[in-house]
Amino acid sequence: MLPPLLDSLGSVTTWGSIEEAEPAFAARVRAMFEAGRHKTIATVRADGSPRISGIECEFVDGELRFGSMPGARKGHDLHRDPRFALHGPTVHPEEGKEADWPGEAKIAGRAVPAGSGATEGDGESPDGEMFVADIGEVAITGLNAEATKLVVEWWTPAGGLRRVERD
Repeated sequence: MLPPLLDSLGSVTTWGSIEEAEPAFAARVRAMFEAGRHKTIATVRADGSPRISGIECEFVDGELRFGSMPGARKGHDLHRDPRFALHGPTVHPEEGKEADWPGEAKIAGRAVPAGSGATEGDGESPDGEMFVADIGEVAITGLNAEATKLVVEWWTPAGGLRRVERD
């Protein structure tokens, strides 16, 4: 169920939309994001320059959610300009085993305020606020099976899933 604000926005691309459209791709992205606790988010500062911050996120009830501590600059950034880019945990390819590297996952879109505090059922009520992602793009960057080419797969609401290989 969408939070009241998301529901009032009309067309919003939730994580559940991606899982429905491309279940195998969504499962791979989610596994990459859940492989480590700490992610990185890029937001836009008041002067238009980028800000990179550490963040945690979670996939709950068909939504991608992330929070901001009270007074954090990233929360202020997202209220002023909701655009974000979220990068999953980075795992480096092991030398000689490059073909086993799972790659990297990224998600970009707009952050929609979804209230304060913790997620449902966690028993805590920390200060801060929660955001839900209105997703504009999801990407995986990795290597082909032979580990000889860079492979970029990406999904957008308008274009669906696409793939390109580069030397």
